[in-house]
Amino acid sequence: MKECSGVLIVDKPMDMTSHDAVNIMRKLYNTKKVGHTGTLDPMATGLLVILIGRAAKAAEYLVSDEKKYEAGLLLGKKYDTGDITGSIIEESRDIPERESVLSCIASFEGKGQQIPPMYSALKVDGQKLVNLARRGIEVERKPRDIEIYSIEAEGQGSEYRLSVHCSKGTYIRTLCEDIGEKLGCPSTMSSLRRTASGGFDISGSYTIDALREMDEETKEKILLPIESLFEELPVVKLPEFFVKLSRSGQQIYQKKIGCKYDLGQRVRLYDNNGFYGLGEVTDYPDGSAIKTIKQFVL
Repeated sequence: MKECSGVLIVDKPMDMTSHDAVNIMRKLYNTKKVGHTGTLDPMATGLLVILIGRAAKAAEYLVSDEKKYEAGLLLGKKYDTGDITGSIIEESRDIPERESVLSCIASFEGKGQQIPPMYSALKVDGQKLVNLARRGIEVERKPRDIEIYSIEAEGQGSEYRLSVHCSKGTYIRTLCEDIGEKLGCPSTMSSLRRTASGGFDISGSYTIDALREMDEETKEKILLPIESLFEELPVVKLPEFFVKLSRSGQQIYQKKIGCKYDLGQRVRLYDNNGFYGLGEVTDYPDGSAIKTIKQFVL
């Protein structure tokens, strides 16, 4: 299979790590250049954005921070991992009334703070928290600003289903535990499925089994263009003269191409053949200019 580049939306199954999914894609697309955005825990299913070929260079530049999840909330039990894969550390048969539960869940909508869970892929001093937690080590974590754009719930008794639209960095297992804490009832996350992330939706995903059945032509055809990762950024199409300067690392002054973007703004750069890279507006002695920060086309 010839080397190809693009974005692949995978529906990750349960009991598979995000790294496992990357390794499978390396074999299916015959390239070592594979990455992903937004780790999913093994117990979680759903949308995993896979970056193949030159698209793997894009991960550090992604800015979209919105995600959507479907999650199970179990009341009456608390686990050391924050989900049902761990060991029970607290139980209660005193389950709050449905109206109280729904009201409490709704109260989490809006801006707030979370303390990241120990069982997460977040790194502290170069070590993943989950690896420390498995060794019985707990370290201090600083609260992080998050936002719940919307949260809906249905269910009764001890089991509820949550639909959450939230900012990047929001931990649903922590949300489930925080709901229980506010209710005065131990709680945990019983399931998790990511349905949207960074402008991509689960409806456009492929299962790993389906990908394994595809021929090489089909696998290449379903890849989304790299520029789909940056659709929220403005487009700057440069004349051929400025394209050569831009691609050689020279800054392009906005006044020369009729642009007036704010300092720090990132843009999609295009030539006559289409998208070729990302630029960023920087201040120079002679004025603000767009400088290429990453090229994705050879």
